[in-house]
Amino acid sequence: METTSTTNKHIPQRTCVACRQVKAKRQLIRLVALPGGGVEVDTDNRKAGRGAYMCPTLKCWQAGLVAGRLEYTLRTSLTQENRERLIEFGKKLDRELVSG
Repeated sequence: METTSTTNKHIPQRTCVACRQVKAKRQLIRLVALPGGGVEVDTDNRKAGRGAYMCPTLKCWQAGLVAGRLEYTLRTSLTQENRERLIEFGKKLDRELVSG
């Protein structure tokens, strides 16, 4: 008699700092606080430092950046230039999702 074991592979879960939805880690985009201040998008999920996750939608990026949720989570403050760069990245993501 053969036994088949079905193993459920663990899928890491993370919470979007803007909408608070729990999703698979790979569905979200990681942002990392830099040691010298500021925040950067971590596309490889390998940079060292305090990280936070957001959905790849413009709505979440605007909510996370405007309401200060990202700053609170990362325990840092954003410069206006850094904030504008991150909003532009969010807009670019939204255009990519819409165009397919």
